[in-house]
Amino acid sequence: MQPSMKPADGMSPAAPQVRPPAPAPARAPAPAPAAMPPAATAPPTVPAPTARPATPSAHADPAPDDDPLREREEIAEAMYKAAVARAEIAEAMYKAAVARAEIAEVREKAAAVLSRALEAREQAAAERDAIANARDRAAAERDVTANARDRAAAERDAAAAQRDAAAAERERTLTQHQAAATRDTSTALAEADAELEKARLEAELQRAHLDALTGAFRREMGRLALRNEIDRARRGDGKFVVAFIDVDGLKGVNDREGHAAGDRILRTLVATMRANLRSYDPIVRFGGDEFIFGVASIDPSEVQHRIGVIDQSLRSATGVGITAGLATLSSGESLDELTARADAALIEAKRNRGPQDPTI
Repeated sequence: MQPSMKPADGMSPAAPQVRPPAPAPARAPAPAPAAMPPAATAPPTVPAPTARPATPSAHADPAPDDDPLREREEIAEAMYKAAVARAEIAEAMYKAAVARAEIAEVREKAAAVLSRALEAREQAAAERDAIANARDRAAAERDVTANARDRAAAERDAAAAQRDAAAAERERTLTQHQAAATRDTSTALAEADAELEKARLEAELQRAHLDALTGAFRREMGRLALRNEIDRARRGDGKFVVAFIDVDGLKGVNDREGHAAGDRILRTLVATMRANLRSYDPIVRFGGDEFIFGVASIDPSEVQHRIGVIDQSLRSATGVGITAGLATLSSGESLDELTARADAALIEAKRNRGPQDPTI
């Protein structure tokens, strides 16, 4: 039995499973969001919400399924309002695009004025070459600072690219459903909107349970994933190994090179673990520089070999390595007992390396 999960703060719980209702009375289909026009044309007009037709009453006496019918009407009304909201969002995006185009035009005009002024200066600036050289040197120093900002922006752009890819996928799905909606009834449109909402909620739930820096499971969600893998292993061959991983010398890296360098090492470690483990093996950020992963149906010797590959790959990429402690699942053992034994094995591995190793 899978344990229930309480939704993260600010998130709606998943909708309960209900028996498919009888067909609802037909209603006017929601207008499809207008396609984004070019910057030079007028913005699309957002259609005003139209009144839903009154539900015809075939009999004077109330039917036993009045409550489900009223619930279906409320759901249809909510979906219609969601479609109108999406059209308003599209209009806002169009207006933002027009504003950006106007800003770009102003900048181009300003650039043209500056270019003409520069040509005039160049004709009379032969005697000011020494000043220009000094300005060039100052500009070079500013470029060094700008390059540092660009590197930080590149990391932000990478995260934004992932969000954009997810948005593009949702947009493609929306386009497909809009094309189908031109041929299908309002019921087909409602099903498409429900599928998009489900995908959005699943994506938000996934992000809520992942560590923002590394993409590994957060501690509580990771413990749930590990317990599920343990239950699955017990239904199979009973083999399950937990590895407790600690990054060597991360504090020294943070002190010498800054926390951005330490964060880069943690991201590289998780990416390396994913490359050497199976896609369904859970990886959990247990603490600041401590991680746990669990693998089923694999001998401890093979797990130890994979840890060695991860250690060598991390050392090649960042100059620091890892120390690991392993524990194999015993009959009747809980997750807390298993991770405690893995933690003890990690401490023992560090002790065996001795105080002469400055990276511990």
